Amino acid sequence: MGVRGLQGFVGSTCPHICTVVNIRELAEHHRTKYPGHTPTIVVDAMCCLRYWYTPDSWICGGQWREYFSALRDFVAAFESAGIKLIFFFDGMVEPGKRDEWVKRRLKNNREISKIFHYIKSKRDQPGRNMFFIPSGLAIFTRFALKSLGQETFCSLQEADYEVAAYGLQHHCLGILGEDTDYLIYDTCPYLSIGDLCLETLETVMLCRETLCESLGLHVADLPLLACLLGNDITPEGMFESFRYKCLSSYASVKENAGKKGNIILAVSDYISKVLHLYQGEKKIEELLPLGPNKALFYKGVTSYLLPGQTSPWLVQKPKVVITDKQVASLNPEPKQEVPMCVDPESKQDVPVCTDPESMQEVPMCTDPESKQEIPMCTDPESKQEIPMCTDPESKREASMCPYPEDKQKLPSETEAQLNVQVLMCMHPEIKQEDTMDLEPEIKQVTMVSESEVLKAARMHHVHSESYLVYNIMSSGEIECSNTLEDELDQALPSQAFIYRPVRQRVYSLLLGDWKDGASTGPVVKEWFVYPGNSLRHPDLVRPLQMTVQGGTPSLEVLWLSQEPAAQARRLDSLLACFNLSSSKEELQAIESPLRALCCLLIYLFVQVDTLSLEDLHAFIAQALCLQGKSTSQLVNLQLDYINSRAVQLGSLLVRGLTMLVLVNSACGFPWTTSEFMPWNVFDGKLFHQKYLQSEKGYAVEVLLEQNRSWLTKFHNLKAVVCKACSKESRRIVGRTHWNTHYTGVSPFHIVFTTLNSGQSFLRYCQCLQGVLDNQGALH
Repeated sequence: MGVRGLQGFVGSTCPHICTVVNIRELAEHHRTKYPGHTPTIVVDAMCCLRYWYTPDSWICGGQWREYFSALRDFVAAFESAGIKLIFFFDGMVEPGKRDEWVKRRLKNNREISKIFHYIKSKRDQPGRNMFFIPSGLAIFTRFALKSLGQETFCSLQEADYEVAAYGLQHHCLGILGEDTDYLIYDTCPYLSIGDLCLETLETVMLCRETLCESLGLHVADLPLLACLLGNDITPEGMFESFRYKCLSSYASVKENAGKKGNIILAVSDYISKVLHLYQGEKKIEELLPLGPNKALFYKGVTSYLLPGQTSPWLVQKPKVVITDKQVASLNPEPKQEVPMCVDPESKQDVPVCTDPESMQEVPMCTDPESKQEIPMCTDPESKQEIPMCTDPESKREASMCPYPEDKQKLPSETEAQLNVQVLMCMHPEIKQEDTMDLEPEIKQVTMVSESEVLKAARMHHVHSESYLVYNIMSSGEIECSNTLEDELDQALPSQAFIYRPVRQRVYSLLLGDWKDGASTGPVVKEWFVYPGNSLRHPDLVRPLQMTVQGGTPSLEVLWLSQEPAAQARRLDSLLACFNLSSSKEELQAIESPLRALCCLLIYLFVQVDTLSLEDLHAFIAQALCLQGKSTSQLVNLQLDYINSRAVQLGSLLVRGLTMLVLVNSACGFPWTTSEFMPWNVFDGKLFHQKYLQSEKGYAVEVLLEQNRSWLTKFHNLKAVVCKACSKESRRIVGRTHWNTHYTGVSPFHIVFTTLNSGQSFLRYCQCLQGVLDNQGALH
């Protein structure tokens, strides 16, 4: 994330821009400056996950009770200082940043391979230098913070823009994160999460004004510098020759700055001495080697412009004041400045109109045919609120406004659109097709037409109450990051394949009914990381028809209906997504929170026939024993050694819990979210202990720590799982009953999945060949 080389440069060459500050003292100054306003810090949550995850154990699937406790302490520290926190999470990967996302996922794959090599050779957890965050950490952190009473938002684009915009618009005390892009945005102060001492609330503030003084730049020059150095939008290699040209003519090379540091100094020197000299007289593309990358470069610069901001490198003429009569025709408020830009071809001023509904500036461009001004704005969305299905966990209806106190659209829906439109106004030579890359989040073709249902999906997404639902409905594209899976162990399929039928049924629910094997219709692009996937292209996955008693209900019924019968329809739909409709009565008889876990275990053991009776015992035993464990007991739990298969099973179960979040939100929240939050049903280290004991053949009474009340529940849960599996002709047996040659997933299951997924058959053939090689022979 952020600008290439800037973090290291700041630390080594410009440490004076980093100042140790006390956040309590900053809050006091803020109260004086803004009387009546609560000091607020906007938090880039994705940057903070590593800081928040403090448990020593991370390899076994996550120490969720400990993690929840750490989050509670974090929130309490700021509340004690009277500081409000607003949390933002990434809601999707923008198409323009997909290549960078893929590059990081492939890098993570290499790190995971090293982790499993270490486990197999040392039978221990690697050191913190190889730390890999547990699967689902970002997803479950959203729900943990919401349960702690915090305002939590999920972005409609890359979160850093919305974080910076929120901080600017609300006069926030600062942005807490770890991303050098926050030095580039002209927004509130940037505070380092990595340097935060929670006990004293001291951290490091990075000052962009001081950075500019050191580089001889203005704050408005920083977006240009970021793009020339390389960031998530403009690849590092795009201006490589230009940077070295600057370096070769730079006369003030510093020995202590290093190569990258001197490049930053040289490019800054070029901007301050050469580009400033010609600014306003020559187009930027005449001074820079933009070539075919012109549209991408301009997108990079405009991506840093927050609401109400402009760039001297884009606007060719400063704002001018027009007559009151002209203003009155555009805006009922008199004596306001109206921004003007210059059409580079006609050299005429192009006015910017104001939308009277939103009170926002909307650029006007001239139609080359009619010579008339055409507003580049669209009809504003309906402000009418719609009924929303109430999340049983939060017991409230989601507001139709992402930020209720502002009653305005998200920056990604308004300002990003405005930035690109202004760019086209000023640079008509940029073709219309280029704007498809310039504004992917705006030109998105939705899979579902704009309706009350889609608006409901968007609001649940923005308020962090759902998972993947809006992405599926709006763009038909989803992603899932790395999971701790051993690419050399083919006995366990990847979680991406195991849970694909669940996702396919969700697609059917969200995108409409159709028949299996249909050659036309919606296709969802899945960017899921699994062993052997190069991620060059997404997997194209079609919906899988689901069977719901009484017929598949519409989303209007599932999400918007207040009828008592609708709740039963929601539960029927949830069970149908896991193909468990026939086990409804048995599952309803199980108490919360074990009901959701039991649902997941049935699905897993039906799908994966290499799971044994010992595995089932370990899963159930850890869930029951967890109910009687304190956080301190879990912290002090010691393991004899680490088993690589148990590591995979722990991650597999946690990924299943995220699937429950997806299905539950898609079906209108039939279950409360607390039922499948991992701190209520799973502890990685405790599961690992039970797995090792079960593998050694320990009796069930030992697994349950001689607790008689747990013993009864254990046998009840086991009976429900085994009965449901038997309905699908799946008999769960101990490992002693296995054929010694049989160590892989059933090839018939692989072929079945192939035919129902739309996935490349060649890829599955390769997977099947690996299974055959591993098994030796199939009978």
